[in-house]
Parts: sequence; C-alpha cells; structure tokens
Amino acid sequence: MENALPKSRTQKKIEDRALQQLGEELLAISAEQLAAIEMPEELTEAVHLGRKTTSHGARRRQLQYIGALMRKIDSAPIRKALENIRLGDHQKALAFKKLEHWRDALKEGEWSVVEDILDQYPDAERQRLMQLARNACKEVAHGKAVKASRMLFRYLRQVSGV
Repeated sequence: MENALPKSRTQKKIEDRALQQLGEELLAISAEQLAAIEMPEELTEAVHLGRKTTSHGARRRQLQYIGALMRKIDSAPIRKALENIRLGDHQKALAFKKLEHWRDALKEGEWSVVEDILDQYPDAERQRLMQLARNACKEVAHGKAVKASRMLFRYLRQVSGV
C-alpha cells in the first residue's frame, strides 16, 4: 500500500471553505426544499438558526459552525440534493420560456402552434385555446392592453402545470 500523505493546511482550508459555501447554499434555498434534504438534526437546526441571523459577523460564525458540522458527515448527498434543486429550477425556467414562446407565436397568428400544444398537453381544450389565441391576436392588432394575452398565458400555465 502507498503511504498517504497527510493533507496540507492549505488543502484543509480549501475543503473547509467549500463546505461553508455548501452551507451558504443551504441558507439560500426555500424552507420546503430544505425540509426535503435529509441531514442530521444538529445541522438542520444550525441552518435554521443561520437563516434567522442577520448580523454579518454572527452569520459568518454560523457558516463556520455549519462547515464544521459538515466535516463530520458525508456531504455528498447534500451536494446531490442541491444540484437536483438547481436542475429542477432550470427545468422550470425552460418550461416557462416555452410557454412564453407559444403565447407570443399565438399572438402573431401562428395557428400551427396549437397542434404542438395539443400534442404535448392532450387535456388542453382546442376551442378554449383558439378563442384565447384569437382574442390575444385581435388585441395585438388593435394595440390595446394585454388582458387577453395574460389570459392566454394563464391558460397555458394551467394546462401545463408550470
């Protein structure tokens, strides 16, 4: 077997800072997302306390404490959970952009988009979708307010579940 060299102080500090940054990410996510991550009770309490702390110095010390607690556990599952949260947010953003694109295309009178929407979301009502799209298209043609456009977007969100 190889003789493993002990970690240098610099390497230990780098790892400690990485764990503190992971702690900062835990402080930044919502309470529901935090509850979904499985971690020791002591760490959960430290994160909740860190969320309540407003003083800069106290917050820094709390992050150091969170980092110290994380040194005692395997942080890989927490990293994985935070990564999944980030990916989920990214997927939601992409879905939202897709809905915006469909709304804009329908406002321009591109009726072929209706088929794409119905293919992807079979629960959508063709008649309702066409009515909202025509209203939004008329609204754009007359340069009026965006009420019909909003209604169309709300319907697309409702059908897609975004």
